[in-house]
Parts: sequence; C-alpha cells; structure tokens
Amino acid sequence: MHQENIQTLYQTYTGHLPEDIEPLAGAGSNRNYYRLKGNPQLIGVYGTSEAENRAFLYMAQHFEAKGLPVPHVYAQTDDAMAYLQEDLGDTSLFQAIKQGRNTGIFNETEKTLLKQTIRLLPRIQFEGAEDMDFSVCYPQAEFNRRSILWDLNYFKYCFLKATGIDFQENLLEDDFENMTQVLLADTFSTFMYRDFQSRNVMIREGKPYFIDFQGGRKGPVYYDVASFLWQAKARFPQELRNELIHEYLEVLQAYCPLSESHFKEQLRQFVLFRTLQVLGAYGFRGYFEQKPHFLQSIPYAIGNLDQLLEEDFPAYPYLCKVLKQLTRLPVYATELNKRKLTVRVMSFSYKKGIPEDPSGNGGGYVFDCRAIHNPGKYDAYKQLTGRDEPVIRFLEEDGEILTFLEHVYALADAHVQRFLERGFTHLSICFGCTGGQHRSVYAAEHVAQHIHEKFGANVEVNHREQNITYKY
Repeated sequence: MHQENIQTLYQTYTGHLPEDIEPLAGAGSNRNYYRLKGNPQLIGVYGTSEAENRAFLYMAQHFEAKGLPVPHVYAQTDDAMAYLQEDLGDTSLFQAIKQGRNTGIFNETEKTLLKQTIRLLPRIQFEGAEDMDFSVCYPQAEFNRRSILWDLNYFKYCFLKATGIDFQENLLEDDFENMTQVLLADTFSTFMYRDFQSRNVMIREGKPYFIDFQGGRKGPVYYDVASFLWQAKARFPQELRNELIHEYLEVLQAYCPLSESHFKEQLRQFVLFRTLQVLGAYGFRGYFEQKPHFLQSIPYAIGNLDQLLEEDFPAYPYLCKVLKQLTRLPVYATELNKRKLTVRVMSFSYKKGIPEDPSGNGGGYVFDCRAIHNPGKYDAYKQLTGRDEPVIRFLEEDGEILTFLEHVYALADAHVQRFLERGFTHLSICFGCTGGQHRSVYAAEHVAQHIHEKFGANVEVNHREQNITYKY
C-alpha cells in the first residue's frame, strides 16, 4: 500500500512511473524509504505520523532557504503522508568513517569529513533557528522540563528495569529532578537537531548533507555535540573528540561566544543525559521491538557510560551509584574489558632470541613457524617480507601456514575470551622463524587482524626484525 502511494506520487510529479522501486533499510523510526529509479531518480518516503512528516517538510524547506545542505523536497501528497526528496546517494558519514570505527585510528580523509560536519553544526543551530516556526516541531516545540523527564523515564522503564537491577525509584527521581535543573541552566533560542549523528549525515561528492532532522526543536547547543561525538558505535577516541570540540567552538564564537571551560563542563552533563536517552531507545527498539541492530549497540553505549563515570557527578549521587551497578553487570563486562586488554602480537628471529614481554606479566604464547615451508630459501622472495603479496601468495598456495594458523586461532581465541571475561590487561602472542622476515611476519599479521576483528580488543603489532610497529 505504501509503495503504491509512493509510485502514484512519482507518476503525478514526473508524468510516468519509475523504472524500478527499491525498498531501503530503515533506522529507528517507522518511516518507510524507497529509491525510485528512472529519470529523475528520487527517494520516496512514507511516514506513519502526519505531524512528524509536516515537521520534516517544513524544516527541509526552511533550511534549504537558509542555504543549509539538506535534501530538496520535490512533491508531497495532500495529507503529507508521502513525499519525494532528493537522492543523496548511499554513503552516510557512518559508512565513510568505517575504517576508523573498526580500528580506532581515523585517517586524514575521515577526520576531514568529521571536521566539515561539526563545523556546519553551528550554522544549522543558529541560522536554522532564524525565523523558524518552532510550533511545527514534533512532538515538542522545545527542549524543556517535560521532554527531559520523558527521556529519563524512557531510560528507566525501557532499559534500567529490563536489566533487573533493584533501585529506589524515589531517590532516582530526586536525581532526575536535579539533572533537569542543570540541563536547563543555560537558555538558547537555537535549533536542536536532537538526533545529530553520523548515520544522519550523507556524503555526496565529498560534502556532508543533513537528513532525518524531523525530531528537532528549540534547545541548547550542547545536546547535538554530545549526540554526535558520543554516538555509541562511532567509537571516537577522546583525543579526536577534543579535536572536534575545538573545531566546533572555533565556529561557534561567531554566533555565541562561550568560554571553553563552561562549554565543556555543561557538555559533560549533556553527554550523560544523551547516553541515558540512547540506552532507553536501544532498550525499547531492541528488547521490545526485537530489532537486533539496537541490541548490538548497547555494549558500546555502556562503554561510553563507564568512561563518563570515571569522574563523579556530585549532583546525582544515587543515579551514579545505580549506573555503576549497571556497567558492572556480567552481560556487559566483556565489552567493557575490551578497553582494558591489549594483545601484543610479535614476529621475531630465533637467531636473535625470544622477545621479552614488556608488560612485566611474562607468559603468553610463543609459536615456532620454522616447520613451515620457507619462502626465504628462494631468491625471488629474499628481499621481501610476509607482508608482501608475492610472499603471501606463496605461503597460501603452499597451504602449510593455513593449517598451522587454524590451530593458533583456536588457542588464541579461547585465551582472549577468558582474559576479557576476567578483566586481564595484557596478552603476548609471538611468532618466530629463522630470520623473522617471512613466515613469522605473515602469521603475526593474520593473527593480529583476526583477534581485532573477532573481539574488538586493542592489538599492538611489532615486527621486531623489520622495526615495524603499529596498532589496531
């Protein structure tokens, strides 16, 4: 039915039916998205809430008139339940920073996209708010006491209660009231995007475009910065967060001069609040609506929460006590311990001795690769290492090293899993061969990658004889 409505609207707008219609994956809302292929190629949207749709349609037109990068809306039905918008492609910012999210090391291209995006945020917050009719916003016109308590109770009922933690509701509500006062301490007449995160930024021709802003309303500037930089699965290291905060503040000064110290202190309050709101959403979408994507995101948000609680929030003593209980639940312990564990994977030459463990713990594994067919015996490979394609091809076509690594993976996986469960901090895995150049290097590379991809733990790689060191 929805698809038919979209096709009819496309035909009314263009004078012909689309060549094909492709359903697109949705996110957290109940909106349905379709790619309408043909000339022109457009995105069709069908939403279940007229008020929410009208909020988006009004904001899209308003922001476009301000010169902000948002999709153009071409047509809509009279009841505003369906509309056609510009197709911004398939690459979200979330996808564009995949390498950084997976490794924790963001390259310059990824950093540039992130900086471009956060430097645009003050524009949509301040310029977007000029002449805006906030009464159109859905479901609230502004960020106020009621909306704060809605979100805090969303966390309490949809997430906290689902964990089974016992808590005193009256004491928790006291801290919720205190948090409300802190969050409303600064007054802004700015646009609060509310769901400003990398999944809601599309990248086209190297430039960011904003989508899914229909939940926006009048509100403080801190919320969107917290939403963006502490997005659970983005996994930004704190150093990068600080860099992006600096970029944001640099642009913000032209609109609203704020001291860096005041901004960061108030931002920290909003990071806590946003994390609780997100956990409420994950609980509802994951536990109640049975959407696995949201369940998978919970440990990342718990990790953010654990880091945040390293410094006290004196205004919310009971809430912090409950939250610390939450982060220590066994179901989340393994994920939190990934930040503590460093797996050091090393290649070496037996001629120069077995390496020592610099962590001081001793132990770990030392695997002898010398029984494997040695490419170093052949002139074509003598100047190469186990990181070079010809050597990789030689070893894999020979096959001995693949069988060897199957056994290594089984041992290493069991060891890493137990270390994560028990909160250990260091594990050493070393591979030796005659020269520390071919077989041991290949083995170390592949085991390091395997552990990082399977467990998400911190991995340090050291090829001793090549003087090569890097981290995942």
